[in-house]
Amino acid sequence: MNVPFRYKRLGYVALNVTDLAKSTAFYRDIVGLAVTESGDDLAALRCSQDHHNMLLYPAAQPGLKRIGFELESGHDLDLARDYVRGLGLAIEDVSADELKRLRTVAAFRFRIPGSGLCLEYFVQMMHLAQPYVPTVAKIERLGHVVLNVADFDNALQWLTEKLGFVVSDFVPGFAAFLRCFPNPLHHSMAILTGTEDHLNHVNFMVTDIDDIGRGMNRMKNNDIEIVFGPGRHQPSESIFLYWLDPDRMTVEYSFGMETFPETNAREARLLEPVPGTLDTWGSVPTPAFGKIGVIEQATAASSAVAGDSTSPIRISSSQSGALA
Repeated sequence: MNVPFRYKRLGYVALNVTDLAKSTAFYRDIVGLAVTESGDDLAALRCSQDHHNMLLYPAAQPGLKRIGFELESGHDLDLARDYVRGLGLAIEDVSADELKRLRTVAAFRFRIPGSGLCLEYFVQMMHLAQPYVPTVAKIERLGHVVLNVADFDNALQWLTEKLGFVVSDFVPGFAAFLRCFPNPLHHSMAILTGTEDHLNHVNFMVTDIDDIGRGMNRMKNNDIEIVFGPGRHQPSESIFLYWLDPDRMTVEYSFGMETFPETNAREARLLEPVPGTLDTWGSVPTPAFGKIGVIEQATAASSAVAGDSTSPIRISSSQSGALA
């Protein structure tokens, strides 16, 4: 790989919500996460033994605050900090007080030029003594986060050539499904072309296909809008269902996903830009699918960038050839 550090997994997603109590109850009672902390300024929820896999913050606009990726070791975190700083990006070390509250040993944050997306790299989140107990769905993990981006080529190059994500499947000019190497899951992040940068959806992977069917009926019984599916994606081979949360942000359950070995993995497939690629069963998303979710931008005090890191970057001919 072209980065000196190794990812372990997608650790958590932080969302901004307009009604913290309502959204906390929704993700607990309808989605099936467990609440580990609930206050006036933050709710922490989990679907694993971790302290959190989702953070909710009160805000005027709903959207994406940041995405947290766990690295394999403290040494990887040190290497990543020096590497990201060498890209000319401003580094924000997470304060000791915030680390204590989030039960994390060490972390830093930075923003990707263009979209302003905040990524956090961290190590060693606390594992809680009480195991996560599934309730309305057998959630296995936080699966992935998908974004719409206005400059698809620029975003793809930052994530692959600069930050070490690997393309698993590719729809030219429209979609890239990215794994955080050497994590084996088909994708922990994906980008879709759009007219502006925003959150498309957050995914939770379930362990039982019945969770898809039960989830569909649970949404219907609670007057929650289903916006896509059930269906099966061609890229990851997963069965899916999408619906809207209280702020009309899109949430997904998926069952099943292709995994990749660390070495000798198959080449990224070049997929046709047709509706059947997104759903081999033939359903299509409603107009409300993937529309709500502003990407939170840096404040003036924290947006300084060292060097000219915002200049346009294009896909190299070598990468384009590999994907074709």
